[in-house]
Amino acid sequence: MSGQILPKKHHPIAPQAAPGTLADEILKALMFRVGKNANVATGHDWLNASIKVVRDRIVTSWIDSTERTYKAGGKRVYYLSLEFLIGRLMRDAFSNMGMLEEVREALASLGVDLDVIAELEPDAALGNGGLGRLAACFMESMATVDVPAHGYGIRYVHGLFRQEIHDGNQVELPETWLEHGNPWDFDRRERAYEIGFGGTVEAQTNELGQPSGNIWRPQERVLATAYDTPVVGWRGKRVNTLRLWSAIPIDPILLDAFNAGDHIGALKESNKAEALTRVLYPADSHLAGQELRLRQEYFFSAASLQDIINRHLGEYEDLTSLPDKAAIHLNDTHPAVAVAELMRLLLDSHGFQFEAAWDITRRTFGYTNHTLLPEALESWPIHVFEQLLPRHMQIVYAINAELLREARDKGLDDGQIRNISLIGEDGERRVRMGNLAFAGSHSINGVSALHTDLMKQTVFSDFHQLYPNRINNKTNGITQRRWLFQCNPALTSLIRETIGDRFMDDIEALQELDRFADDASFREKFAAVKRANKERLTRVVSERMGLNLDPSALFDIQVKRIHEYKRQLLNIIEAVALYDQIRSHPERDWVPRVKFFGGKAAPSYFNAKKIIKLANDVGRVINNDPAVRGLLKVVFIPNYNVSLAEVMMPAADLSEQISTAGMEASGTGNMKFALNGALTIGTLDGANVEMKEHVGDDNIVIFGLTAAEVKDARTNGYNPREAIENSPELSQALSAILSGVFSHDEPERYRGLIGGLYEHDTFMCAADFDSYADAQRRVDDLWRDSADWNRRAVHNTARMGWFSSDRTIRQYAGEIWDVPA
Repeated sequence: MSGQILPKKHHPIAPQAAPGTLADEILKALMFRVGKNANVATGHDWLNASIKVVRDRIVTSWIDSTERTYKAGGKRVYYLSLEFLIGRLMRDAFSNMGMLEEVREALASLGVDLDVIAELEPDAALGNGGLGRLAACFMESMATVDVPAHGYGIRYVHGLFRQEIHDGNQVELPETWLEHGNPWDFDRRERAYEIGFGGTVEAQTNELGQPSGNIWRPQERVLATAYDTPVVGWRGKRVNTLRLWSAIPIDPILLDAFNAGDHIGALKESNKAEALTRVLYPADSHLAGQELRLRQEYFFSAASLQDIINRHLGEYEDLTSLPDKAAIHLNDTHPAVAVAELMRLLLDSHGFQFEAAWDITRRTFGYTNHTLLPEALESWPIHVFEQLLPRHMQIVYAINAELLREARDKGLDDGQIRNISLIGEDGERRVRMGNLAFAGSHSINGVSALHTDLMKQTVFSDFHQLYPNRINNKTNGITQRRWLFQCNPALTSLIRETIGDRFMDDIEALQELDRFADDASFREKFAAVKRANKERLTRVVSERMGLNLDPSALFDIQVKRIHEYKRQLLNIIEAVALYDQIRSHPERDWVPRVKFFGGKAAPSYFNAKKIIKLANDVGRVINNDPAVRGLLKVVFIPNYNVSLAEVMMPAADLSEQISTAGMEASGTGNMKFALNGALTIGTLDGANVEMKEHVGDDNIVIFGLTAAEVKDARTNGYNPREAIENSPELSQALSAILSGVFSHDEPERYRGLIGGLYEHDTFMCAADFDSYADAQRRVDDLWRDSADWNRRAVHNTARMGWFSSDRTIRQYAGEIWDVPA
């Protein structure tokens, strides 16, 4: 698709457009800003020209938004996130500016199909999953509800890897999203900040010989340079800034070394700088990977803080007023080192005493926790942290001393004090980044009601006793502009025809659709939209994988990061059990079903990669077995990303949200599926709990242990072998996998993965299997009554308005950031 899309035989003369029209602007941009005429323009050329024409209008709103904020003298939000999974921006920006159809018509008059060139826009691989996509939704919603904000992150050259499946195995390849440049970003080389690593700390004294502070003298230095992307709110009301940092060496080449013949050594500094922003989440299973991860986190946090302070001091006399003018928000623990960095800047560069600096820091920062898994809260070996950031290590110790004194004064016991310490003493001594983020923030929020309650009971229970008013809930949301208006235009049009346009500006008005769930005519139209979306997905699967699917089958979809707690394995095992039942009982009225999987496993996560292999092995056998008669297919679609999600979410009949209860913080895929008319099968975990309250018990299928029951089972002794032996279907399915039915070439392939379930079953797959299988048969029963299924699907769409990120951001703005929205 990157070649010429307008062959000369179709256009012997370059297309013309009336002067002053949008088509004329696109032609001029093509010639003067891309350097091509229409006869030789490629698809990427037309894409860039179209973006630049709309971008010019965005810039006008962008500058106006910045000037309004400056004149108002109000508070700004600074959102620090290691991930921003923004996906393709063209439709998002064009639609929010109200120009999508206008550009479509202009391009059509020139013989260019907007949908064709839109597919050429790279899917920016700047995130891994829910955390990064949430950050992207939040940025769009902040602009929509008129919150002045900057997002700060890293401009990864490759970002997360591109996933290919070779012989059923995940293979990681570089994602070259910048191969054709990025027409959305603006190079801000004047916004460059020096970032240091390593070195020594020198204590300073005044003329009386008294201590007067410290000076950090880094051994290594790089420059962080800014690239800005405008983030357009709905109807172009506000345009905010996503500022991503790129690393460049201060000394790109050591000429003496190069001229002496040491060509590799001469480029050492350049290579080290480039490695900082090369990929997202380098494998941290080894020391070098851990060090690079910490370097990345400090690099973007330090650059962002210098930028924030520089902007603040350009408007105000000193940093005393920083908490009143800046709300800095930490999206998970990745930017937690910013707490120590702000303290360093206040203490060493701006002369504050410790107490005053600590007060400013805590009133400025807020922290969102996204996980209850202790291992995901991030911690760094003391020797790694101190070697890279020696001054910050001193500051962490100083903060810790103050924190532990306060805890002791408030009556916490030794065990509680060990738990809240910033230094973990269990085994290797480590700096606990979650504890640092908590201690350094005035607000700590969870992302669903259940998650927030569990935070208070588990990972931060002792902090909650010390600071009982800091933890609060902000249930996640999604932007309906991306996840309904853009990815499902046919459904959006149907809703507009049915209830009018008010929901497009006030998504909670979507509930007016609820009364049409009993309207047979509307349900038929609703079902026709779903069918068209399923046909689109079948075409994608056919083109990418050569697999033909029946769009009249139930489309059962689980797409998300591959992790054992998300329990793709439970889903696959149930597919094996269903496969066995279909073959054993051909006389039954089986519902045709396609089980879709998609997602990436961390490169060093052995079991997650083995689950991908198992999904592909099971699919290979089932999909080619004539005894199944096409009633069941299992499909793992490679390289799941935002663009693929935009095809899969509208096509789903059934949304799999089956994590072990108490382990999923919120989920946002669950919201996207339901908004597009899918029923959810899930545990009472994360935001599923609140979704159940909103969509109604009859319109969601719940199974399995609750979070409290999972805790009790683990506390009182859970015997997975007994659970397996008491479930004939589960026992048969596991035996089939273990015996090599799906791995004839290597019968022992899944001995570790499946055999482990008999011994520990950490994620309760065996405990929940029978309940899950029964729930799936309830789904079959519901599916057989198509009118009733569609009624329930309409209720899901109509009742999801509350789960908008606009609502979430308004809550952040009013209850954490103290800014109007």
